[in-house]
Amino acid sequence: MATSAATSSFPSYLFPAPAPRRSGARPARAAAAEGVMDVVSEAELREKGFMGMRKTKLVCTVGPACVDALPALARGGMGVARVNLCHGGRDWHRAAMREVRRLNDEEGFCVSLMVDTEGSQLLVADHGGAASVKADDCSEWLFTSKRTNKAPPFTMHVNFDKFSEGILVGDELVIDGGMATFEVTEKIGGDLRCKCTDPGLLLPRAKLSFWRDGKLVERNFGLPTLSTKDWADIEFGITEGVDCIALSFVKDANDIKSLKTYLSRRSLDRHIKIFAKIESLESLKNLKDIIEASDGVMVARGDLGVQVPLEQIPAIQEAIVELCRNLNKPVIVASQLLESMVEYPTPTRAEVADVSEAVRQYADAIMLSAESAIGAFPEKALSVLRAASERMESWSREENMQRLLPQYQLAIALPDRISEQICISAVEMANNLAVDAIFVYTKHGHMASLLSRNRPNPPIFAFTDDANTRKSMNLYWGVIPLQLPLSNNMDDNFKQTIKLLKSKGSVKPGDSVLVVADSDLNQPCAAATSSVYQSIQVRLVD
Repeated sequence: MATSAATSSFPSYLFPAPAPRRSGARPARAAAAEGVMDVVSEAELREKGFMGMRKTKLVCTVGPACVDALPALARGGMGVARVNLCHGGRDWHRAAMREVRRLNDEEGFCVSLMVDTEGSQLLVADHGGAASVKADDCSEWLFTSKRTNKAPPFTMHVNFDKFSEGILVGDELVIDGGMATFEVTEKIGGDLRCKCTDPGLLLPRAKLSFWRDGKLVERNFGLPTLSTKDWADIEFGITEGVDCIALSFVKDANDIKSLKTYLSRRSLDRHIKIFAKIESLESLKNLKDIIEASDGVMVARGDLGVQVPLEQIPAIQEAIVELCRNLNKPVIVASQLLESMVEYPTPTRAEVADVSEAVRQYADAIMLSAESAIGAFPEKALSVLRAASERMESWSREENMQRLLPQYQLAIALPDRISEQICISAVEMANNLAVDAIFVYTKHGHMASLLSRNRPNPPIFAFTDDANTRKSMNLYWGVIPLQLPLSNNMDDNFKQTIKLLKSKGSVKPGDSVLVVADSDLNQPCAAATSSVYQSIQVRLVD
């Protein structure tokens, strides 16, 4: 196969002998579990009924604090386990991923695996120690790219040789979005001597930003979004059977398209979803194009706050969440949701309000970062996330907030517009008739995503015969994905699923179900086609 222009920039070592996707990534035992609802959803349905089922998905970052707690986190509602490849080594990452797969295979969970690439992170400084260091008021520090075995006192090593290019005496150097602030007092070759003007803690691998007259000093060093290490990490993730890759420091849509092209060459583009992390001014400038090119988005508020004034973050978050819903792409709100729970067993009330606001905005998912990765109370943090989500969802349903969502026309081609209108009508019918649940039968998850986009009151049970589709739907708001064999006969599918759910005690006679037939069941792609019928039916369980 000739190398296309889009893929010519890929490291050549990736193509000659591509690593096979780990056979255990889609285990044989999955066939035995086909048709079985994951144990968390099943327990939730029995305990709270259809309308009590949580719609917002929960993502947990896996770290040293929670490896042993992974079973408890899965029971607590973790739908996606995120492994940040910036931290730790291969052995540790592999062990964590395989434990998640074991939970799915042996204990009946349905937890998707996501990995984060490190990206070409510029301006990361390190003081050389394992813990934080205090920068006192008026103390003088040297920021340098020169490497030494041990950092002298009051020295920060920066990971990029040209970090001081374009920086002037008098500019502000801000650590981690405001953890500490310095004024540049002298340029010494490529080094900067700075005076601390706002004392605080300097953490290992602290992120730097430079400001002049209240504005970020923007510089383009021309580094690729994906480094050599990132490509090796992606290969590792493929081998270990990841479901999602979160791409760090995305600059524009080409970054997403490049990785998707690479996955397509490996016939993995349907198996692995690409999430764009929005965490820089560059990504905000190209936001719509990035969202359209990606399979989903993560609002990385921590890194975004390094480059954007703090007071702008809430409005930016809301705009991204709304745009993602309009464009039918799942969105994760991440970073510092319950930051105090890294150290304390209860959150601040302001943090709970922050979580609730993300849920009120109808974000598809909310994420724990340090709270679960290195925090002292990962299980408690997840329980707070879950409780706050459920309460806000209940309030939104009681206040009928879904009716206020604007209807943005997404499709252009007539068959796709038909699918879109069917799902809009289905959700309106489901809400007006107060049905107990929505059933959709789908091959690739297309109609399930369109139903989710309209944020219905009842839960959406999405039945598919494809294991990869089931995992990909884990991040759709309000969707409970199940895997079982499907036919082209909707009556047979409905009877089969009702029989299955009855055997589990999940449905009872008299329950009402709105059934949507997805035209992608026997199509090679998810887009609707006029040659296959689509329908909406309301059925009563006998």
